[in-house]
Amino acid sequence: MNQFNVTGMSCAACSARVEKAVNAVAGVDECSVNLLTNTLTVEGSADEKAIISAVKKAGYGIKTASDKKEAKVDSGEEGKETRQILARLIFSLVFTGMLMYIAMGHMFSLPQIPFLEENSVANGIAQLLLSLSVMIINKGFFISGFKGVMNKAPNMDTLVALGSGASFFWSVIVLFMMTEAQRAGNAAELMKLRHGLYFESAAMILALITLGKLLESKSKGKTTNALKALMKLKPETARLVKDGKEITVNASEVKKGDIFVLKPGDSVPVDGVVLSGASAVNESSLTGESIPVDKSVGDRVSASTINQSGFLECEATAVGEDTTISQIIKMVGDAAASKAPVAKAADKVAGVFVPIVMVIALVTCIVWLFLGRDAGFALARGISVLVISCPCALGLATPVAIMVGNGVGAKAGILFKTAEAIEKAGRIKTVAFDKTGTVTKGEPEVTDVIAADDEKKLLYFAFNLERKSEHPLAGAILSYGESRETENAESEDFEAISGKGLCATVDGKRVYGGNYGYISSFCKIDEDAERSSRELSAKGKTVLYFAAEDEFLGMIAVADVVKADSKKAIARLNKMGINTVMLTGDNEDTAREIARQVGIKDVVAGVLPDGKERVIRELKKKGSVAMVGDGINDAPALTGADLGVAIGAGTDVAVDAADVVLIKSDLDSVPYMIHIGRKTLRNIYENLFWAFIYNLFGIPLAAGVFIPLFGWELNPMFGAAAMSLSSFCVVTNALRLNFISRSRQK
Repeated sequence: MNQFNVTGMSCAACSARVEKAVNAVAGVDECSVNLLTNTLTVEGSADEKAIISAVKKAGYGIKTASDKKEAKVDSGEEGKETRQILARLIFSLVFTGMLMYIAMGHMFSLPQIPFLEENSVANGIAQLLLSLSVMIINKGFFISGFKGVMNKAPNMDTLVALGSGASFFWSVIVLFMMTEAQRAGNAAELMKLRHGLYFESAAMILALITLGKLLESKSKGKTTNALKALMKLKPETARLVKDGKEITVNASEVKKGDIFVLKPGDSVPVDGVVLSGASAVNESSLTGESIPVDKSVGDRVSASTINQSGFLECEATAVGEDTTISQIIKMVGDAAASKAPVAKAADKVAGVFVPIVMVIALVTCIVWLFLGRDAGFALARGISVLVISCPCALGLATPVAIMVGNGVGAKAGILFKTAEAIEKAGRIKTVAFDKTGTVTKGEPEVTDVIAADDEKKLLYFAFNLERKSEHPLAGAILSYGESRETENAESEDFEAISGKGLCATVDGKRVYGGNYGYISSFCKIDEDAERSSRELSAKGKTVLYFAAEDEFLGMIAVADVVKADSKKAIARLNKMGINTVMLTGDNEDTAREIARQVGIKDVVAGVLPDGKERVIRELKKKGSVAMVGDGINDAPALTGADLGVAIGAGTDVAVDAADVVLIKSDLDSVPYMIHIGRKTLRNIYENLFWAFIYNLFGIPLAAGVFIPLFGWELNPMFGAAAMSLSSFCVVTNALRLNFISRSRQK
């Protein structure tokens, strides 16, 4: 995927023109232009020079996007643009205010300059000079607008330039007619013509559109706040250990394998692994979780998180653009640069919008002239059509909502890789879950200890028997024993019997551990123990029996336990009307017990990776499906689902195959992800509805269709004000997504 920065675009018609030009280049499989970020994303094998040439021939500037996604939201450039627009607006308003005073002050009984009040031609010349000043200040509209016409790609600036230019040149013609009336001494005609000047409209249109551009620029800046906040989290310095000495260097100078230290309050400069020390690290910048996470030897630390209490010595494992925070910034930036499918309808309309509006404006003038109205009235209607029409609202409707929704997700540790992923999240009907490592912790734990006589004795012998075993179930018993400070003892003559169990000598006694058949050959197991064993097995737990010589010590049940938040997450999904399914390679009894514990409705057990993908295909027949998994064996299903969701602690393969990555390894982010998708999709529809309805109602109003029916007549200046506010309203509506709350998921 190649990305470029495109300059000179002013509206959706521009982005449609760029897309059309690039799609015509050989080797381009797919391309999308984002009006919000001014980025061009191209998929395929097309030559970069050919793409750049195509964009330039279309009349726009282009340069290769920086590898660092920060370029997309450079607050310095953004602030510079806003300041330039503000300066233009201030000067425009000063000159327009003077112009309005001269042209219309008498209507409000304001004191007038006698010379200009008594000399209509001088008054007209003063208006001409003031309006010309505003036009020069805002010459960018005319340059861009007429460049679009020359390149056969008229845009929003073309409409503004035509509207303002027509008002100006018509007024110049009227001014010449005034000079003739004054020469002839026709005072009545002179006064009539004076009221036909539209210099104030020419200037006010530009001033109001500039005001709209300023509001739009400020609002658009707020949509990238989440990404800017992420970038600010990247630390600037690091404390490295070199030749036994501690030195402070720029974070960008840290190399993989370097040793760095963290003192209380330090920001972690790069991703690493703890070599020594213990501390609590605040990872809220990545996960959104405010509770610090304890770190000790062997644990991983991530760049931008904050060491809160102790001292840590770490080895750098990922630096620069490979760190977790940089990857998050890249994902958020890529999603902002991509385009959601729902935007395609708006793009098609935007591609032909401006030419159609120009034709409507021309037809409007001709019709009113045909109906016997004077040229000034007909021109005012045509100009109103030009300046009220707004393709910008259509172009911004989708990307602003995507950007804000994506930012909300990023702050909560939910990373949408593309704009399409957010849209798909809002349409999900079924969520399929892998079991191990997704619904459950993926690590066996001791759940039950049932002693025949003495629990402490059972745990002592079991703990010391399992110490030499490498089996995962042994690890569970060892962790349990350590948590209860079980005493260590030497074991001798250790032996592992395949398919049965273990045996060793502890404190002079021969100790055995394993399945029922193996242990029952050494001692008698009472009926109560057998009954308890059956009950535990029915719950999907693995029961291990232990004996010392011919004495039955008891049983320890081990299971892959459910994550603390899984039940709450599934309950929320069920409440949201989402169908939940578990896909697992585990046996039926264990799978159904886990599903019962968390509330998952359907279970498909004993399936291999390709089997999971087939199940996903069947589920898709009933609606959009999301697959949530964490392992290599989930990759086919993640790819086959409408939306693949990878748990952040999963394998790289799973993360790469997914459309959404959950930084936190919990399931509570899944319903919130769908909630964000639904809210964002709804916001997009609201924006598109506003953009289409605004134009469908505004253009006929401006053309004067409602004058015969209701007497509604639109002044060109009010048309310009409406146009300037339309994009602002769309962006402001999208900013409401910042108030999405976890507590109000539905």
